[in-house]
Amino acid sequence: MHPGQRGFCFIRQAHADGMVLTSYGRASGFCIDPIEKKPLNHFYPGSSVLSFGTAGCNLGCQFCQNWDISKAREMDRLGAWALPDVIADIAAREHCRSIALTYNDPVIFAEYAIDCAQAAHARGIKTVAVSAGYISPAARPAFYEHIDAANIDLKAFTKEFYRKLCLVSLAPVLDTLRWLRHESDVWLEVTTLIIPGHNDSPDEIARLCDWFVTELGPGVPLHFSAFHPDYRMRDTPPTPAATLKQARLQALEAGIRYVYTGNVYDTEGQSTYCHACGALLIERDWYTLGRWNLDAQGCCCNCGAPLAGHFAAQPGAWGARRKPIAL
Repeated sequence: MHPGQRGFCFIRQAHADGMVLTSYGRASGFCIDPIEKKPLNHFYPGSSVLSFGTAGCNLGCQFCQNWDISKAREMDRLGAWALPDVIADIAAREHCRSIALTYNDPVIFAEYAIDCAQAAHARGIKTVAVSAGYISPAARPAFYEHIDAANIDLKAFTKEFYRKLCLVSLAPVLDTLRWLRHESDVWLEVTTLIIPGHNDSPDEIARLCDWFVTELGPGVPLHFSAFHPDYRMRDTPPTPAATLKQARLQALEAGIRYVYTGNVYDTEGQSTYCHACGALLIERDWYTLGRWNLDAQGCCCNCGAPLAGHFAAQPGAWGARRKPIAL
């Protein structure tokens, strides 16, 4: 967590031996998802991931799309129990390539998250974190040492947006992104939820993309996702598909090689193309893969250029299924 947090995080209590995580081993639910739903498009595409989270958050986003979990008090949502070894065993039994720490921000249940990651790694299973990136520099290494891939929400590119709509600061998120890209081995992808009238101006998108290319490099995938009215912003309209498509084109023109659209039907914007020759590499229809034009080394079959990311010799075949797991 970050020292300046102002979210809904009520999961540590004083104990005779120090602070304890009262949500340890407890979760708001377990579900097997396609990895593309995290979203991660360059981390073993087509594979399945066992997703789970706890309750609470260290941000106070007025537009939260998972507010029933992230804004819940601990006891409201933690109905499932599973210790780390049980989670890893279930992931292995269900042939999941990875587990995902998601639904709410995993940095607030770091002790549980780290133990789950270690149990998964002991069974040859990867660990994914879906986070807002709001974590102090001192805490980052211990947490991300156990993470194989992360999708970080870059919610906007103005201090005012973060202060008014998230109740936190932008700078720590940018620091986390730079640190992950240059000082860790974590595979990184970034998501920005485009909210009409708040962070969708061409000028803000241009500044975000310029910073992205300069600080993270052109090979980090960027996802633009559509907002739908929720939580405390129910009067804000949903994001038009045309707005996402324009943001994607703007980002590509700025030099980002892999830019995706999410929460809208857009096979072109969800598919992966070779940055060198433009050939279609991975065709996507929502979370279902179609044509696959990568060789066994993860290179373009047309020109041989490598695709940034982690890929198996063959694509996964999980598809768009969603399989709840009862514990």
